[in-house]
Amino acid sequence: MDPSSTQQTPPDSAQAHSSETPALTDGTVQVRMYATAFCPYCVRARRLLERKGVAWEEIAVDDDRERFQEMTLRANRTTVPQIFIGDVHVGGYDDMAALDRAGQLDPLLGLA
Repeated sequence: MDPSSTQQTPPDSAQAHSSETPALTDGTVQVRMYATAFCPYCVRARRLLERKGVAWEEIAVDDDRERFQEMTLRANRTTVPQIFIGDVHVGGYDDMAALDRAGQLDPLLGLA
């Protein structure tokens, strides 16, 4: 796959959405992840999203200076992954995993 392209993973099923974040037509919330191909934290983030059965748009920043700069401006961070759920900047994988352990990720994703 071209590293400058975006990847989208389909959800297992449609879920209800949270009123705090905008929903897609299938009821899920839009998730965007700035990532690189081989970053271990990016791999973990992908696996967590897959387990949740939600779709995400992956924005590859491996060799794309413009996309990396976009990520840096949006997230105010220079590490990957940087994850956005709707308009909410979640942070990186550790931040998303902490939200999941606290029971706060599912509502943000529109799964609760």
